[in-house]
Amino acid sequence: MKKTAPHILNASTNLLGFCLVIITSLKITKFSHHSYLDEFTVGAIFCLMVSCTLSFLAIRTDKEKLSDKLENIADILFFVALICISLAVCIVSIDVV
Repeated sequence: MKKTAPHILNASTNLLGFCLVIITSLKITKFSHHSYLDEFTVGAIFCLMVSCTLSFLAIRTDKEKLSDKLENIADILFFVALICISLAVCIVSIDVV
């Protein structure tokens, strides 16, 4: 089985930084009370933080079965975070147009 935990960790940390910039800019501009944008962003942040942690633990553990389980959970949470980010992008696109 191909190990994806290092890729999940790399992508999750990058997207986590992106989401933190979004939520900070929302709070600075006081835009967050107009839409669900901040809720989707916070959901993505939570999923990405847990995904980062689980993928790191999957890399560091010596037990193959546990590593696979942690990697699968991290993969699912990463996908949920991508959905949250996609919904946030849709909200921004609708508000801009």
